[in-house]
Amino acid sequence: MSEDVIRTDMIIIGAGPCGLFAVFEAGLLGMKCHLVDNLDKIGGQCAELYPDKPIYDIPAVPRCTGQELVDRLMEQIRPFEPAFHLKEQASDLRRLEDGRWRLETDAGTVLEAPVVVIAAGAGSFVPRRLPLPEAERFEGTSLFYAVRKMDQFRGRNILIAGGGDSALDWVLNLQPIAAGMTLVHRRDEFRAAPDSVEKMRRLVAEGRMRLVIGQISALDGEGDRIRSVTIKGTDGTSTLVPCDTVLAFYGLKMELGPIAGWGLNLDRNLIAVDTAAFETNQPGIFAIGDICTYPGKLKLILSGFHEAALMCQKAFKYCFPEQKLIFRYTTSSTDLQKKLGVA
Repeated sequence: MSEDVIRTDMIIIGAGPCGLFAVFEAGLLGMKCHLVDNLDKIGGQCAELYPDKPIYDIPAVPRCTGQELVDRLMEQIRPFEPAFHLKEQASDLRRLEDGRWRLETDAGTVLEAPVVVIAAGAGSFVPRRLPLPEAERFEGTSLFYAVRKMDQFRGRNILIAGGGDSALDWVLNLQPIAAGMTLVHRRDEFRAAPDSVEKMRRLVAEGRMRLVIGQISALDGEGDRIRSVTIKGTDGTSTLVPCDTVLAFYGLKMELGPIAGWGLNLDRNLIAVDTAAFETNQPGIFAIGDICTYPGKLKLILSGFHEAALMCQKAFKYCFPEQKLIFRYTTSSTDLQKKLGVA
């Protein structure tokens, strides 16, 4: 393991929207940030699972995709020059004698800071995989558990498995660009939004896609390319469905990972915080976004932004205990405008 130690003001675990906005709020107060994320890209769930899915409840932004939101946040925090450590999992965290925290990642990166912010969604999300022995050889080429670029599936003969919002959303989004579309679900009832279900049934009635009730029992193909899928129906009969691409949306399982061993108060795999500063039971460790819980908590991105702003007010006191925090507005503070490069 490298002996080099990176010292900074704030270590943020999770580079999703809440973690990114925390960089902005911290930067306004003069705190430098390093972010650690086990994904290979910036943006968390928005970039990993829903980059092309529209979001409608970001204040003053009537509509944007998950990736557009991430891109705008990156533009907003650019003046503060955050450092990112991607494809690294935060593995070990311990308090130093001087009160600061020392974080080590599974890649050997060592960071020290007075403040640690956990903005890791609800932990590490792992898709529930297709439980077939032959599935692994098709994964990444013709079997997928997420859509990162819609255009990758243009002209494909697609079979989507699942009955929740993700499955129905991608049926509706990909059907117009696919050569063929089949939806497979174990029963003729769906957990998705009623409007999505209605639109899907309309496409079936119009002959523009196929709905098969049953479960995938076998995959057949050559090399790493799927050629057909066998569906076992509720009556025991089997149906062969030709396709060249399978998208399986069986939901995600959450793995809290090493965070579970850090001595934090946990409530059903969520981190309990106060609502004044979103601090945990460990001084100097904060939690914001979907991973934190408190009375009245709403799992919304806009709530996470609010949590980040209040968290930074308390974090400032750990980083600069000798300084007085003066509250200022970006609209009227020349100093803040200089930091943002707009003065």
